[in-house]
Amino acid sequence: MSWGTDLWDQFENLDKHTQWGIDFLERYAKFVKERLEIEQTYAKQLRNLVKKYCPKRSKDEEPRFTSCLSFYSILNELNDYAGQREVVAEEMGHRVYGELMRYSQDLKAERKHHLQEGRKAQQYLDQCWKQMDNSKKRFERECREAEKSQIVFEKLDNDINATKSEVEKAKSQLYLRTHMADESKNEYAAQLQNFNGEQWKHFNVAIPQIFKNLQDMDERRTVKLGETYRSFAEVERKVIPIISKCLEGMVTAAKNVDERRDSALVVESFKSGFEPPGDFPFEDFSQNIQRTGSDGTIGTPKNDTGKPDPKHTIGKAKNKLWLFGKKPKAPNLEDLSHLPPEQRRKKLQQRIDELSRELQKEMDQRDALNKMKDVYEKNPQMGDPSSLQPKISETICNMEKLRSEIHKNETWLSEVEGKQGSRGDRRPSGDVNHHAPHGRESPEGSYTDDPSQEHRSPPQPDPHEFDDEFEDDDPLPAIGHCKALYSFDGSNEGTLVMKEDEMLYVIEEDKGDGWTRVRKQGGEEGYVPTSYVEITMEKHSKGAVTYI
Repeated sequence: MSWGTDLWDQFENLDKHTQWGIDFLERYAKFVKERLEIEQTYAKQLRNLVKKYCPKRSKDEEPRFTSCLSFYSILNELNDYAGQREVVAEEMGHRVYGELMRYSQDLKAERKHHLQEGRKAQQYLDQCWKQMDNSKKRFERECREAEKSQIVFEKLDNDINATKSEVEKAKSQLYLRTHMADESKNEYAAQLQNFNGEQWKHFNVAIPQIFKNLQDMDERRTVKLGETYRSFAEVERKVIPIISKCLEGMVTAAKNVDERRDSALVVESFKSGFEPPGDFPFEDFSQNIQRTGSDGTIGTPKNDTGKPDPKHTIGKAKNKLWLFGKKPKAPNLEDLSHLPPEQRRKKLQQRIDELSRELQKEMDQRDALNKMKDVYEKNPQMGDPSSLQPKISETICNMEKLRSEIHKNETWLSEVEGKQGSRGDRRPSGDVNHHAPHGRESPEGSYTDDPSQEHRSPPQPDPHEFDDEFEDDDPLPAIGHCKALYSFDGSNEGTLVMKEDEMLYVIEEDKGDGWTRVRKQGGEEGYVPTSYVEITMEKHSKGAVTYI
Protein backbone atom coordinates (compact mmCIF):
# COMPACT_ATOMS: atom_id res chain seq x y z
CA MET A 1 0.00 0.00 0.00
CA SER A 2 1.20 3.45 -0.91
CA TRP A 3 0.53 6.69 0.89
CA GLY A 4 0.78 8.58 -2.40
CA THR A 5 -2.20 6.84 -4.03
CA ASP A 6 -4.31 5.79 -1.06
CA LEU A 7 -3.80 8.92 1.03
CA TRP A 8 -3.56 11.54 -1.74
CA ASP A 9 -5.92 13.89 0.11
CA GLN A 10 -4.59 13.32 3.69
CA PHE A 11 -1.71 15.77 3.76
CA GLU A 12 -2.61 17.23 7.16
CA ASN A 13 -3.11 13.81 8.76
CA LEU A 14 0.22 12.61 7.43
CA ASP A 15 1.80 15.75 8.82
CA LYS A 16 0.41 14.88 12.27
CA HIS A 17 1.34 11.19 12.00
CA THR A 18 4.97 11.81 11.10
CA GLN A 19 5.26 14.28 13.96
CA TRP A 20 3.79 11.67 16.33
CA GLY A 21 6.36 9.13 15.09
CA ILE A 22 9.27 11.41 15.90
CA ASP A 23 7.75 12.25 19.29
CA PHE A 24 7.40 8.53 20.05
CA LEU A 25 11.03 7.90 19.08
CA GLU A 26 12.19 10.67 21.40
CA ARG A 27 9.98 9.31 24.17
CA TYR A 28 11.67 5.92 23.85
CA ALA A 29 15.06 7.66 23.90
CA LYS A 30 14.05 9.35 27.14
CA PHE A 31 13.05 5.96 28.56
CA VAL A 32 16.50 4.55 27.67
CA LYS A 33 18.19 7.55 29.27
CA GLU A 34 16.30 7.06 32.53
CA ARG A 35 17.08 3.34 32.41
CA LEU A 36 20.83 3.91 32.02
CA GLU A 37 20.71 6.48 34.83
CA ILE A 38 19.18 3.78 37.03
CA GLU A 39 22.01 1.44 36.03
CA GLN A 40 24.62 4.09 36.83
CA THR A 41 23.04 4.80 40.21
CA TYR A 42 22.80 1.07 40.96
CA ALA A 43 26.44 0.50 40.03
CA LYS A 44 27.53 3.48 42.13
CA GLN A 45 25.57 2.26 45.13
CA LEU A 46 27.04 -1.23 44.75
CA ARG A 47 30.57 0.17 44.63
CA ASN A 48 29.91 2.31 47.70
CA LEU A 49 28.53 -0.75 49.48
CA VAL A 50 31.64 -2.77 48.62
CA LYS A 51 33.89 0.08 49.72
CA LYS A 52 31.97 0.38 52.99
CA TYR A 53 32.42 -3.28 53.91
CA CYS A 54 35.92 -3.83 52.53
CA PRO A 55 38.54 -4.14 55.28
CA LYS A 56 40.29 -0.85 56.02
CA ARG A 57 43.10 -2.50 57.96
CA SER A 58 46.45 -3.62 56.61
CA LYS A 59 46.78 -7.12 55.20
CA ASP A 60 48.68 -8.28 58.27
CA GLU A 61 45.77 -7.29 60.51
CA GLU A 62 43.04 -8.79 58.33
CA PRO A 63 41.39 -11.94 59.67
CA ARG A 64 42.56 -15.10 57.92
CA PHE A 65 39.41 -17.07 58.63
CA THR A 66 37.89 -18.74 55.58
CA SER A 67 34.53 -17.14 56.34
CA CYS A 68 36.14 -13.68 56.20
CA LEU A 69 38.21 -14.47 53.10
CA SER A 70 35.11 -15.80 51.34
CA PHE A 71 33.19 -12.66 52.26
CA TYR A 72 35.99 -10.51 50.83
CA SER A 73 35.92 -12.64 47.67
CA ILE A 74 32.18 -12.04 47.43
CA LEU A 75 32.81 -8.30 47.80
CA ASN A 76 35.35 -8.45 44.96
CA GLU A 77 32.90 -10.33 42.76
CA LEU A 78 30.18 -7.82 43.63
CA ASN A 79 32.54 -5.02 42.67
CA ASP A 80 33.08 -6.72 39.29
CA TYR A 81 29.31 -7.11 38.98
CA ALA A 82 28.94 -3.36 39.57
CA GLY A 83 31.46 -2.82 36.79
CA GLN A 84 29.28 -4.82 34.42
CA ARG A 85 26.28 -2.66 35.32
CA GLU A 86 28.40 0.36 34.40
CA VAL A 87 29.19 -1.32 31.08
CA VAL A 88 25.46 -1.79 30.48
CA ALA A 89 24.81 1.90 31.19
CA GLU A 90 27.69 2.98 28.95
CA GLU A 91 26.60 0.77 26.06
CA MET A 92 22.99 1.91 26.38
CA GLY A 93 24.10 5.51 26.30
CA HIS A 94 26.28 5.00 23.23
CA ARG A 95 24.47 2.37 21.16
CA VAL A 96 20.84 3.22 21.99
CA TYR A 97 20.26 6.66 23.49
CA GLY A 98 22.96 8.50 21.55
CA GLU A 99 21.98 6.81 18.29
CA LEU A 100 18.29 7.59 18.80
CA MET A 101 18.92 11.28 19.48
CA ARG A 102 21.11 11.64 16.37
CA TYR A 103 18.55 9.83 14.26
CA SER A 104 15.75 11.98 15.67
CA GLN A 105 17.50 15.14 14.49
CA ASP A 106 17.94 13.64 11.02
CA LEU A 107 14.26 12.68 10.89
CA LYS A 108 13.16 16.17 11.86
CA ALA A 109 15.22 17.75 9.10
CA GLU A 110 14.02 15.24 6.49
CA ARG A 111 10.36 15.59 7.51
CA LYS A 112 10.60 19.37 7.35
CA HIS A 113 12.04 19.17 3.83
CA HIS A 114 9.29 16.85 2.53
CA LEU A 115 6.51 18.90 4.09
CA GLN A 116 7.92 22.08 2.60
CA GLU A 117 7.91 20.48 -0.84
CA GLY A 118 4.28 19.40 -0.35
CA ARG A 119 3.24 22.89 0.72
CA LYS A 120 5.05 24.45 -2.23
CA ALA A 121 3.24 22.10 -4.63
CA GLN A 122 -0.08 22.93 -3.00
CA GLN A 123 0.64 26.66 -3.17
CA TYR A 124 1.49 26.40 -6.88
CA LEU A 125 -1.74 24.50 -7.57
CA ASP A 126 -3.70 27.10 -5.62
CA GLN A 127 -2.07 29.82 -7.70
CA CYS A 128 -3.07 28.06 -10.93
CA TRP A 129 -6.61 27.70 -9.66
CA LYS A 130 -6.82 31.39 -8.81
CA GLN A 131 -5.63 32.35 -12.30
CA MET A 132 -8.19 30.03 -13.85
CA ASP A 133 -10.92 31.32 -11.56
CA ASN A 134 -10.10 34.95 -12.38
CA SER A 135 -10.24 34.26 -16.11
CA LYS A 136 -13.53 32.47 -15.61
CA LYS A 137 -15.03 35.39 -13.76
CA ARG A 138 -13.77 37.85 -16.38
CA PHE A 139 -15.27 35.69 -19.15
CA GLU A 140 -18.56 35.61 -17.27
CA ARG A 141 -18.49 39.38 -16.80
CA GLU A 142 -17.69 40.05 -20.45
CA CYS A 143 -20.47 37.77 -21.57
CA ARG A 144 -23.00 39.68 -19.46
CA GLU A 145 -21.77 42.99 -20.85
CA ALA A 146 -22.05 41.61 -24.39
CA GLU A 147 -25.61 40.47 -23.72
CA LYS A 148 -26.52 43.95 -22.45
CA SER A 149 -24.99 45.57 -25.52
CA GLN A 150 -26.97 43.21 -27.76
CA ILE A 151 -30.21 44.08 -25.99
CA VAL A 152 -29.50 47.82 -26.37
CA PHE A 153 -28.62 47.41 -30.06
CA GLU A 154 -31.74 45.39 -30.81
CA LYS A 155 -33.91 47.92 -28.96
CA LEU A 156 -32.50 50.88 -30.93
CA ASP A 157 -32.60 48.97 -34.19
CA ASN A 158 -36.32 48.34 -33.75
CA ASP A 159 -37.01 51.87 -32.55
CA ILE A 160 -38.18 54.02 -35.55
CA ASN A 161 -37.42 57.12 -33.61
CA ALA A 162 -33.78 56.25 -33.08
CA THR A 163 -31.29 58.06 -35.25
CA LYS A 164 -28.88 56.32 -37.50
CA SER A 165 -25.91 57.50 -35.44
CA GLU A 166 -27.39 56.03 -32.28
CA VAL A 167 -27.95 52.71 -33.99
CA GLU A 168 -24.38 52.68 -35.37
CA LYS A 169 -22.96 53.52 -31.94
CA ALA A 170 -24.93 50.67 -30.29
CA LYS A 171 -23.81 48.34 -33.06
CA SER A 172 -20.13 49.14 -32.59
CA GLN A 173 -20.53 48.77 -28.78
CA LEU A 174 -22.08 45.34 -29.37
CA TYR A 175 -19.20 44.37 -31.62
CA LEU A 176 -16.62 45.50 -29.03
CA ARG A 177 -18.27 43.62 -26.19
CA THR A 178 -18.64 40.49 -28.26
CA HIS A 179 -14.97 40.66 -29.20
CA MET A 180 -13.92 41.09 -25.56
CA ALA A 181 -16.17 38.18 -24.54
CA ASP A 182 -14.49 35.99 -27.16
CA GLU A 183 -11.02 36.95 -25.88
CA SER A 184 -11.96 36.26 -22.27
CA LYS A 185 -13.44 32.96 -23.37
CA ASN A 186 -10.20 31.94 -25.03
CA GLU A 187 -8.20 33.04 -21.98
CA TYR A 188 -10.52 31.13 -19.66
CA ALA A 189 -10.21 28.01 -21.80
CA ALA A 190 -6.39 28.28 -21.74
CA GLN A 191 -6.27 28.81 -17.98
CA LEU A 192 -8.68 25.93 -17.41
CA GLN A 193 -6.57 23.62 -19.54
CA ASN A 194 -3.41 24.70 -17.70
CA PHE A 195 -5.03 24.21 -14.28
CA ASN A 196 -6.29 20.76 -15.18
CA GLY A 197 -2.81 19.77 -16.31
CA GLU A 198 -1.15 21.10 -13.16
CA GLN A 199 -3.81 19.48 -10.98
CA TRP A 200 -3.15 16.11 -12.64
CA LYS A 201 0.56 16.50 -12.09
CA HIS A 202 -0.06 17.55 -8.51
CA PHE A 203 -2.19 14.55 -7.53
CA ASN A 204 -0.55 11.96 -9.77
CA VAL A 205 3.15 12.92 -9.65
CA ALA A 206 4.19 15.52 -7.05
CA ILE A 207 2.03 14.53 -4.08
CA PRO A 208 2.53 10.74 -4.53
CA GLN A 209 6.30 11.25 -4.62
CA ILE A 210 6.28 13.48 -1.54
CA PHE A 211 4.00 11.09 0.35
CA LYS A 212 6.17 8.16 -0.73
CA ASN A 213 9.23 9.93 0.73
CA LEU A 214 7.28 10.50 3.95
CA GLN A 215 6.27 6.84 3.98
CA ASP A 216 9.88 5.70 3.48
CA MET A 217 11.00 8.01 6.29
CA ASP A 218 8.35 6.66 8.66
CA GLU A 219 9.17 3.05 7.79
CA ARG A 220 12.88 3.71 8.41
CA ARG A 221 11.94 5.22 11.77
CA THR A 222 10.04 2.04 12.62
CA VAL A 223 12.98 -0.15 11.56
CA LYS A 224 15.34 1.97 13.64
CA LEU A 225 13.13 1.52 16.68
CA GLY A 226 13.21 -2.24 16.16
CA GLU A 227 17.02 -2.18 15.90
CA THR A 228 17.38 -0.16 19.08
CA TYR A 229 14.97 -2.52 20.87
CA ARG A 230 17.29 -5.34 19.87
CA SER A 231 20.39 -3.39 20.90
CA PHE A 232 18.72 -2.67 24.23
CA ALA A 233 18.44 -6.41 24.86
CA GLU A 234 21.86 -7.26 23.38
CA VAL A 235 23.57 -4.90 25.82
CA GLU A 236 22.15 -6.97 28.68
CA ARG A 237 22.87 -10.28 27.00
CA LYS A 238 26.48 -9.31 26.34
CA VAL A 239 27.33 -9.02 30.04
CA ILE A 240 25.43 -12.13 31.15
CA PRO A 241 28.50 -14.47 30.79
CA ILE A 242 30.64 -12.19 32.93
CA ILE A 243 27.86 -11.70 35.47
CA SER A 244 27.48 -15.49 35.57
CA LYS A 245 31.19 -15.80 36.33
CA CYS A 246 30.79 -13.28 39.14
CA LEU A 247 27.93 -15.32 40.59
CA GLU A 248 29.94 -18.53 40.16
CA GLY A 249 32.78 -16.85 42.02
CA MET A 250 30.41 -16.06 44.87
CA VAL A 251 29.26 -19.69 44.98
CA THR A 252 32.89 -20.86 44.96
CA ALA A 253 33.68 -18.48 47.81
CA ALA A 254 30.77 -19.94 49.76
CA LYS A 255 32.12 -23.46 49.18
CA ASN A 256 35.56 -22.41 50.44
CA VAL A 257 34.23 -21.73 53.94
CA ASP A 258 35.90 -24.35 56.15
CA GLU A 259 34.83 -24.42 59.77
CA ARG A 260 37.64 -26.76 60.82
CA ARG A 261 40.29 -24.55 59.32
CA ASP A 262 38.77 -21.52 61.04
CA SER A 263 38.86 -23.36 64.35
CA ALA A 264 42.51 -24.24 63.79
CA LEU A 265 43.27 -20.58 63.04
CA VAL A 266 41.62 -19.57 66.31
CA VAL A 267 43.95 -21.97 68.11
CA GLU A 268 46.96 -20.68 66.18
CA SER A 269 46.04 -17.05 66.84
CA PHE A 270 45.37 -17.28 70.57
CA LYS A 271 47.39 -20.26 71.77
CA SER A 272 49.59 -19.06 74.66
CA GLY A 273 51.87 -22.05 75.01
CA PHE A 274 51.35 -22.21 78.79
CA GLU A 275 50.53 -25.44 80.58
CA PRO A 276 47.18 -25.62 82.40
CA PRO A 277 47.53 -24.82 86.14
CA GLY A 278 47.90 -27.67 88.60
CA ASP A 279 45.78 -28.42 91.66
CA PHE A 280 45.82 -25.89 94.49
CA PRO A 281 47.38 -27.38 97.67
CA PHE A 282 45.33 -27.74 100.82
CA GLU A 283 46.18 -24.98 103.29
CA ASP A 284 45.67 -26.27 106.84
CA PHE A 285 45.15 -23.39 109.24
CA SER A 286 44.47 -25.73 112.24
CA GLN A 287 48.09 -26.65 112.80
CA ASN A 288 48.42 -24.45 115.91
CA ILE A 289 45.23 -25.72 117.60
CA GLN A 290 45.91 -27.96 120.70
CA ARG A 291 43.87 -31.15 120.52
CA THR A 292 43.17 -33.62 123.40
CA GLY A 293 43.69 -37.31 123.08
CA SER A 294 39.98 -37.99 123.58
CA ASP A 295 39.02 -35.70 120.74
CA GLY A 296 37.42 -37.95 118.19
CA THR A 297 38.09 -35.63 115.26
CA ILE A 298 40.85 -36.56 112.98
CA GLY A 299 43.56 -33.94 113.04
CA THR A 300 46.53 -33.29 110.91
CA PRO A 301 49.84 -34.13 112.58
CA LYS A 302 51.92 -31.09 113.28
CA ASN A 303 54.82 -31.15 110.98
CA ASP A 304 56.67 -27.96 110.35
CA THR A 305 58.45 -29.42 107.35
CA GLY A 306 55.18 -30.11 105.51
CA LYS A 307 53.57 -26.79 106.30
CA PRO A 308 52.82 -24.89 103.14
CA ASP A 309 54.02 -21.36 102.72
CA PRO A 310 50.90 -19.21 102.51
CA LYS A 311 52.76 -16.39 100.84
CA HIS A 312 54.21 -18.71 98.24
CA THR A 313 50.87 -20.37 97.61
CA ILE A 314 48.97 -17.16 97.28
CA GLY A 315 51.65 -15.67 95.08
CA LYS A 316 51.63 -18.70 92.85
CA ALA A 317 47.88 -18.59 92.59
CA LYS A 318 47.94 -14.92 91.77
CA ASN A 319 50.38 -15.57 88.97
CA LYS A 320 47.98 -18.05 87.44
CA LEU A 321 44.72 -16.22 87.97
CA TRP A 322 44.93 -14.39 84.63
CA LEU A 323 44.65 -17.68 82.79
CA PHE A 324 41.03 -17.91 83.97
CA GLY A 325 40.08 -14.27 83.81
CA LYS A 326 41.12 -11.07 82.12
CA LYS A 327 44.76 -11.05 81.14
CA PRO A 328 46.68 -8.21 82.82
CA LYS A 329 48.02 -5.53 80.53
CA ALA A 330 51.75 -5.65 79.94
CA PRO A 331 54.00 -3.07 78.28
CA ASN A 332 55.01 -3.68 74.66
CA LEU A 333 58.63 -4.80 74.96
CA GLU A 334 61.07 -4.97 72.07
CA ASP A 335 61.76 -8.67 72.61
CA LEU A 336 57.99 -9.34 72.79
CA SER A 337 58.45 -11.07 76.14
CA HIS A 338 55.10 -9.68 77.23
CA LEU A 339 53.42 -12.13 74.82
CA PRO A 340 52.68 -15.80 75.49
CA PRO A 341 55.40 -18.14 74.15
CA GLU A 342 53.54 -19.32 71.05
CA GLN A 343 52.45 -15.81 70.07
CA ARG A 344 55.93 -14.48 70.76
CA ARG A 345 57.48 -17.15 68.55
CA LYS A 346 55.16 -16.27 65.66
CA LYS A 347 55.76 -12.54 66.00
CA LEU A 348 59.52 -12.98 66.18
CA GLN A 349 59.50 -15.24 63.12
CA GLN A 350 57.48 -12.67 61.19
CA ARG A 351 59.89 -9.92 62.23
CA ILE A 352 62.89 -12.01 61.15
CA ASP A 353 61.29 -12.70 57.77
CA GLU A 354 60.62 -9.00 57.20
CA LEU A 355 64.17 -8.04 58.17
CA SER A 356 65.51 -10.78 55.89
CA ARG A 357 63.59 -9.39 52.94
CA GLU A 358 64.90 -5.90 53.69
CA LEU A 359 68.44 -7.27 53.92
CA GLN A 360 68.04 -9.00 50.54
CA LYS A 361 66.93 -5.70 49.00
CA GLU A 362 69.97 -3.93 50.43
CA MET A 363 72.24 -6.70 49.10
CA ASP A 364 70.70 -6.40 45.63
CA GLN A 365 71.15 -2.63 45.74
CA ARG A 366 74.77 -2.99 46.81
CA ASP A 367 75.49 -5.44 43.98
CA ALA A 368 73.84 -3.14 41.46
CA LEU A 369 75.90 -0.17 42.69
CA ASN A 370 79.12 -2.19 42.50
CA LYS A 371 78.31 -3.26 38.95
CA MET A 372 77.66 0.35 38.02
CA LYS A 373 80.95 1.33 39.66
CA ASP A 374 82.78 -1.29 37.55
CA VAL A 375 81.16 0.13 34.41
CA TYR A 376 82.23 3.67 35.38
CA GLU A 377 85.79 2.49 36.06
CA LYS A 378 86.00 0.84 32.64
CA ASN A 379 84.23 3.73 30.88
CA PRO A 380 85.03 7.00 32.73
CA GLN A 381 83.03 9.01 30.20
CA MET A 382 79.83 7.41 31.55
CA GLY A 383 80.30 8.68 35.13
CA ASP A 384 82.56 9.17 38.12
CA PRO A 385 83.08 5.90 40.09
CA SER A 386 83.87 7.80 43.29
CA SER A 387 80.40 9.37 43.25
CA LEU A 388 78.89 5.95 44.00
CA GLN A 389 81.10 5.19 47.02
CA PRO A 390 78.99 7.13 49.58
CA LYS A 391 75.88 5.26 48.51
CA ILE A 392 77.72 1.93 48.63
CA SER A 393 79.00 2.71 52.13
CA GLU A 394 75.50 3.68 53.26
CA THR A 395 74.08 0.44 51.85
CA ILE A 396 76.75 -1.64 53.62
CA CYS A 397 76.00 0.20 56.86
CA ASN A 398 72.31 -0.58 56.47
CA MET A 399 73.15 -4.23 55.86
CA GLU A 400 75.17 -4.39 59.08
CA LYS A 401 72.31 -2.87 61.03
CA LEU A 402 69.85 -5.34 59.55
CA ARG A 403 72.18 -8.28 60.28
CA SER A 404 72.49 -7.09 63.86
CA GLU A 405 68.69 -6.85 64.21
CA ILE A 406 68.23 -10.30 62.68
CA HIS A 407 70.82 -11.83 65.02
CA LYS A 408 69.17 -10.20 68.03
CA ASN A 409 65.71 -11.48 67.05
CA GLU A 410 67.07 -14.94 66.26
CA THR A 411 68.55 -15.06 69.75
CA TRP A 412 65.18 -14.24 71.27
CA LEU A 413 63.53 -16.83 69.02
CA SER A 414 66.03 -19.45 70.17
CA GLU A 415 65.15 -18.66 73.77
CA VAL A 416 61.47 -19.18 73.01
CA GLU A 417 62.14 -22.50 71.31
CA GLY A 418 64.22 -23.68 74.25
CA LYS A 419 67.57 -23.33 72.50
CA GLN A 420 70.66 -21.53 73.69
CA GLY A 421 73.01 -19.40 71.65
CA SER A 422 72.58 -18.81 67.94
CA ARG A 423 70.11 -20.76 65.84
CA GLY A 424 72.86 -22.46 63.80
CA ASP A 425 71.14 -24.42 61.08
CA ARG A 426 67.90 -22.31 61.10
CA ARG A 427 67.36 -20.39 57.91
CA PRO A 428 64.67 -17.70 57.85
CA SER A 429 61.93 -17.84 55.28
CA GLY A 430 63.31 -14.70 53.63
CA ASP A 431 65.87 -16.95 51.80
CA VAL A 432 68.86 -15.17 53.34
CA ASN A 433 71.47 -16.93 55.54
CA HIS A 434 72.67 -14.38 58.03
CA HIS A 435 75.62 -16.48 59.27
CA ALA A 436 77.41 -16.01 55.97
CA PRO A 437 81.22 -16.34 55.79
CA HIS A 438 83.06 -13.15 56.58
CA GLY A 439 85.19 -11.35 54.07
CA ARG A 440 83.65 -12.89 50.95
CA GLU A 441 83.39 -11.11 47.62
CA SER A 442 82.24 -11.79 44.04
CA PRO A 443 83.25 -10.13 40.74
CA GLU A 444 79.89 -8.31 40.83
CA GLY A 445 80.86 -6.71 44.15
CA SER A 446 79.53 -8.90 46.95
CA TYR A 447 79.97 -7.84 50.53
CA THR A 448 83.37 -7.66 52.26
CA ASP A 449 84.16 -6.57 55.76
CA ASP A 450 86.50 -3.90 54.45
CA PRO A 451 84.89 -1.84 51.70
CA SER A 452 88.29 -0.74 50.43
CA GLN A 453 89.20 -4.37 49.63
CA GLU A 454 86.27 -4.99 47.23
CA HIS A 455 87.13 -6.39 43.79
CA ARG A 456 90.61 -7.47 44.92
CA SER A 457 90.55 -10.81 46.74
CA PRO A 458 88.67 -14.11 46.18
CA PRO A 459 86.10 -15.29 48.77
CA GLN A 460 87.40 -16.37 52.17
CA PRO A 461 84.75 -18.62 53.75
CA ASP A 462 84.79 -19.70 57.38
CA PRO A 463 86.78 -22.95 57.50
CA HIS A 464 84.34 -24.45 60.01
CA GLU A 465 81.18 -23.43 58.21
CA PHE A 466 80.93 -26.45 55.96
CA ASP A 467 82.13 -29.15 58.36
CA ASP A 468 78.64 -30.51 58.89
CA GLU A 469 77.73 -30.46 55.23
CA PHE A 470 79.79 -33.52 54.28
CA GLU A 471 78.74 -35.92 56.99
CA ASP A 472 76.26 -37.69 54.71
CA ASP A 473 77.57 -40.85 53.11
CA ASP A 474 75.12 -40.86 50.19
CA PRO A 475 75.96 -38.35 47.44
CA LEU A 476 73.27 -35.73 46.75
CA PRO A 477 71.54 -35.91 43.34
CA ALA A 478 72.36 -33.25 40.75
CA ILE A 479 69.58 -30.66 40.39
CA GLY A 480 71.26 -28.70 37.61
CA HIS A 481 74.59 -27.74 36.08
CA CYS A 482 76.73 -24.63 35.99
CA LYS A 483 79.59 -23.05 34.08
CA ALA A 484 82.46 -21.31 35.87
CA LEU A 485 82.69 -17.69 34.82
CA TYR A 486 85.90 -17.12 36.80
CA SER A 487 88.62 -19.23 38.35
CA PHE A 488 88.38 -19.95 42.09
CA ASP A 489 91.29 -21.26 44.17
CA GLY A 490 89.15 -22.91 46.88
CA SER A 491 91.83 -22.31 49.52
CA ASN A 492 89.45 -22.62 52.47
CA GLU A 493 88.10 -25.84 53.89
CA GLY A 494 84.77 -26.91 52.35
CA THR A 495 85.33 -24.92 49.14
CA LEU A 496 86.13 -26.37 45.74
CA VAL A 497 88.79 -25.35 43.23
CA MET A 498 87.44 -24.57 39.77
CA LYS A 499 88.80 -23.19 36.54
CA GLU A 500 87.19 -20.69 34.19
CA ASP A 501 84.65 -22.30 31.76
CA GLU A 502 84.69 -25.57 33.77
CA MET A 503 81.34 -27.41 33.82
CA LEU A 504 80.09 -28.60 37.24
CA TYR A 505 76.98 -30.31 38.65
CA VAL A 506 74.76 -28.32 41.05
CA ILE A 507 73.73 -30.45 44.03
CA GLU A 508 72.48 -27.76 46.42
CA GLU A 509 71.06 -24.30 45.65
CA ASP A 510 72.25 -21.04 47.14
CA LYS A 511 70.37 -20.58 50.42
CA GLY A 512 70.88 -16.85 50.35
CA ASP A 513 74.43 -16.82 51.76
CA GLY A 514 76.13 -16.43 48.37
CA TRP A 515 77.48 -20.03 48.12
CA THR A 516 76.36 -22.92 45.91
CA ARG A 517 77.30 -26.56 46.50
CA VAL A 518 78.62 -28.28 43.36
CA ARG A 519 80.24 -31.55 42.30
CA LYS A 520 82.93 -32.10 39.74
CA GLN A 521 82.67 -34.88 37.21
CA GLY A 522 85.27 -36.79 39.20
CA GLY A 523 82.97 -36.79 42.25
CA GLU A 524 84.69 -34.07 44.28
CA GLU A 525 82.19 -31.81 46.07
CA GLY A 526 82.38 -28.39 47.68
CA TYR A 527 81.09 -24.84 47.77
CA VAL A 528 81.82 -22.11 45.22
CA PRO A 529 80.66 -18.47 45.15
CA THR A 530 77.28 -18.22 43.40
CA SER A 531 78.37 -15.06 41.59
CA TYR A 532 81.32 -16.97 40.04
CA VAL A 533 79.10 -19.40 38.09
CA GLU A 534 76.25 -19.38 35.60
CA ILE A 535 73.64 -21.85 36.88
CA THR A 536 71.00 -23.68 34.86
CA MET A 537 68.52 -25.72 36.91
CA GLU A 538 66.94 -28.88 35.52
CA LYS A 539 63.34 -28.47 34.28
CA HIS A 540 61.98 -31.13 36.60
CA SER A 541 63.63 -29.63 39.69
CA LYS A 542 61.82 -27.16 41.89
CA GLY A 543 62.60 -23.51 41.23
CA ALA A 544 64.25 -24.10 37.85
CA VAL A 545 65.87 -20.74 37.06
CA THR A 546 69.11 -19.44 35.62
CA TYR A 547 71.51 -17.38 37.72
CA ILE A 548 74.21 -15.20 36.24
